[in-house]
Amino acid sequence: MWGGGGGAAARALTRALGRRRAAAALLGAAGGLRGALQSYSWEIQLKSSSALPVSLREIKSSMLTMKRLSSTSHSSVDSNEMKKFQLLAHKWWDEEGEYSALHSMNDIRVPFIRDTLLNMSSNYHLGNPLSGVKILDVGCGGGLLSEPLGRLGASVTGIDPLEDNIRTADQHKSFDPVLAKRIQYRSSSLEEIVEECMETFDVIVASEVVEHVADLETFIKCCSQVLKPEGSLFITTINKTQLSYVLGIVVAEKILGIVPEGTHEWEKFVPPEELQRLLESNGFSVKTVNGMLYNPLSGSWSWMESTSVNYAMHAVKSVAQGQSSPTGALSEMEREQSLATAGAAM
Repeated sequence: MWGGGGGAAARALTRALGRRRAAAALLGAAGGLRGALQSYSWEIQLKSSSALPVSLREIKSSMLTMKRLSSTSHSSVDSNEMKKFQLLAHKWWDEEGEYSALHSMNDIRVPFIRDTLLNMSSNYHLGNPLSGVKILDVGCGGGLLSEPLGRLGASVTGIDPLEDNIRTADQHKSFDPVLAKRIQYRSSSLEEIVEECMETFDVIVASEVVEHVADLETFIKCCSQVLKPEGSLFITTINKTQLSYVLGIVVAEKILGIVPEGTHEWEKFVPPEELQRLLESNGFSVKTVNGMLYNPLSGSWSWMESTSVNYAMHAVKSVAQGQSSPTGALSEMEREQSLATAGAAM
């Protein structure tokens, strides 16, 4: 009887021990599998990381581009506009291409800037009328306006948020050793240089730019911050009228193809009255507003009284109370002589 009971107990104990060993084996197997999976996952991560860019410059550049494209608050950069111009970054210097109208615009906008500055300053240098003048070209693109200003002797800083535009501009200026010294380009938005360039520039040029910015008031404020007192701001842009819609979008984009379709948005065009109000509320005094007309048959620009389509504006930053003007005035005879000599230099 004892012997029978003992056998049954032994069998029960054996079964219990067997279940424990099986459970332990399963746990051990699970732990091993988990460890193997973790090891495999870590190995995959290491292999994947080896495929990432190793250049710190490339990583930084990619992060900066993504930041600009995704940032919309308190920035004048419009990510949609950047995407448009990204596609044309290699075509800036094709005088018969998409930017042909900007090439021909230099025939009137460069003398406008030059002559206005000469009328304001007594510092004139024969052959280099803008020598000593520090100019910021905002939204410089491929450098179409920066280069002629540099040839007039100015020290030009061109900024553009698109790195491909800056690469094009840098490559083109490298063909001229003189321009290579006078012009520097930076892939940057206006907001990004404000802190380091407070009241640095004598002149700011924003030609065919303000109709593409996301926040015009922020843009104007930043211009005021980096401009010296009594500094000049030159803007060319498009009025917001029915005529500008017909000529600037329907005819120029959809019919004649002077510029690629979708380049402009009529809602972002700026009436001169609105631009003047923004400028004056940010410490500027508007001096000149001139109408501009483009002739698609001749491919040339001319000045006109009406500002119903394109126009150019010149404004001067007011001098803070207690500061004296850094520029002197030329006599009428000196002005005429300077302009005549400058015209010969062009």
